[in-house]
Amino acid sequence: MITDGLLMLGVLLGLSCVLIVLERTTGWKLFKYVPGMVLMYLLCATLNSIGVFGQDEATRAPITEVKNVLLPAMIFLFLFGCDLRKIIKLGPKLLLTMFVASASLFIGMVLVYALFQGALHPEAWKVLGALLASWTGGSANMVAVQDILQAPENIFGYALITDTIMYSVWLMLMFASVAISPRFNRWTKANTAYLDVHAGAAEEEKKPITGTSLAIVAFGAIFVSTLSIWIGGLLPEFGAVVNGTTWSILIVSVLGLVVALTPLGTTAGSSEIASLMLFVVIGQIASGSDFSAITEAPLYLLMGALVLVVHIAIMLVYAKIAKVELFSLAVASTANIGGIASAPVVASAFNRQLVPVGVLFALIGSFIGTFVGLIAAQVMSAL
Repeated sequence: MITDGLLMLGVLLGLSCVLIVLERTTGWKLFKYVPGMVLMYLLCATLNSIGVFGQDEATRAPITEVKNVLLPAMIFLFLFGCDLRKIIKLGPKLLLTMFVASASLFIGMVLVYALFQGALHPEAWKVLGALLASWTGGSANMVAVQDILQAPENIFGYALITDTIMYSVWLMLMFASVAISPRFNRWTKANTAYLDVHAGAAEEEKKPITGTSLAIVAFGAIFVSTLSIWIGGLLPEFGAVVNGTTWSILIVSVLGLVVALTPLGTTAGSSEIASLMLFVVIGQIASGSDFSAITEAPLYLLMGALVLVVHIAIMLVYAKIAKVELFSLAVASTANIGGIASAPVVASAFNRQLVPVGVLFALIGSFIGTFVGLIAAQVMSAL
């Protein structure tokens, strides 16, 4: 059993290193179906379940402190590419489609929770709020909500498993939908001419990662994080949702949007460093989990599937009324459920020239996801 806190932190960092290197260099099919982040969760939870990690506060303190600093820093860095000027240029119809996609997932999650509430853990609303944050933003939003609400770590794994499996199925459906796009557009009587405005939008050339850029994004983000934590601790708390952590996340989110409007927003290495931080945050959460109640996982999978059914129904009704083409629906949906890694890929399957739309949709989600998850959690807690 590991009872030294620094050794435990070293083990989590070592596991992160191994999984990241294997995922980026080996090309193993395993990572196609089970992302490295999910494997990180499963490995750390397994080690904790079999008693490798000590349970006393002294052992847990170092990794908890590291996670508390890395979480706001990670969110700050992930928002560097979220240039509001480019998002506004999407136009009202595309922005409305993205809003409807997020709203439909919100409605679906609240309805399904109300249906299954009696069969769930008393604090399941916190976990489902974190899941919705992922499905309207991404993994960073999920762990942010988990940290703010202090969702039970032993059932947080269900949200992560549901997220991974449902996302994989959803991505296949979105790719398959390309084939029926012409028929769907005829059914909705959609006019696709407005998309021509966004076709071929040039992407900025990627800058090389240097020691200077790494210093800016790594040390600068940690400074911003510690400052936001200090300020957040001075601000008042409101209920179970608005606390010091909520304030610090809000502060770094706003600062991230501000930086995105400046030349600093294009600093090389921001997304790479943020991704490394995400592995450590996931490892800390997983190190407090165990698989003693794994039999509840199928229930969460069923709930996740039902949320997506509600999402589909609302999106179809919206498409028919507003005469929206399948491209916008599929990319907005993927941007919510899949995030920055998959929305541009789905967009390219429809039209390579419209890849920037997928990128911008995903960036919108990366900003709003945390707050959508928190609002839904507040609603579910009141049911």
